[in-house]
Amino acid sequence: MKIINNDEAVSPVIGVILMVAITVILAAVIAAFVFGLAGSTGTSKNVGLTVAANNTAFKVTVQGGTDLPTCNNLSWTNGNGTSYGITATTPTVGQVFTIYPGVTTTAGSRLIITGTFTDGATQVLFDKQF
Repeated sequence: MKIINNDEAVSPVIGVILMVAITVILAAVIAAFVFGLAGSTGTSKNVGLTVAANNTAFKVTVQGGTDLPTCNNLSWTNGNGTSYGITATTPTVGQVFTIYPGVTTTAGSRLIITGTFTDGATQVLFDKQF
């Protein structure tokens, strides 16, 4: 009795399945970009600040960061949206701002510092409840 093994058909079938899978994946990726499903990722700004609080004021020290040269405005508010003030100057490394909120800073005061950058972006740089 003679047994004939015919394994030649396995390789072409696997090849066709792999080619169809690659084509489907490629079409899905191209469609995602064409129809805008991929979206765009935003980048966060890097600015370092140190904040210290005593009974009457916050002391904000600018530490630096890669995006500090493009930061053209800092503003600070409390959690209720009341503005503590806005600086008109471009912050520099080592610059110290003293913020007097008009209330004691140790009884649950909140400080939110927002930076505005030359590209029009705004970002919260510091947010803490003391």
